[in-house]
Amino acid sequence: MKSSEQLNSPDYDPNQLLGALIEKLHLKNDAALSRALEVAPPVISKIRHRRLPVGASLLIRMHEVCDLSIADLRELMGDRRGKFRISDKQFKPKAVHTAPHAGTSQGAAHPA
Repeated sequence: MKSSEQLNSPDYDPNQLLGALIEKLHLKNDAALSRALEVAPPVISKIRHRRLPVGASLLIRMHEVCDLSIADLRELMGDRRGKFRISDKQFKPKAVHTAPHAGTSQGAAHPA
């Protein structure tokens, strides 16, 4: 399921997740939650209004702060997928371009 499909899923409810975190951490509002999670307040607002999915790094941060399992956090927001898959693009190695070391000619052996 693509993130845009997840955002529009009838089961997906980030408000339930955010509300549960506010309650568990005894916070007053979204601004306090953003400080606890160390994210900018607009991030919480965009998640609440379904313009931004809860990403993996934020999910991990929520786990660290509130000590709920990732599975519990996903359940709270209505993510019922059996597995969370990451795009193949994130695992493609970057091309490495090497330049010769300064002061040596290409192909010259380094002294032992």
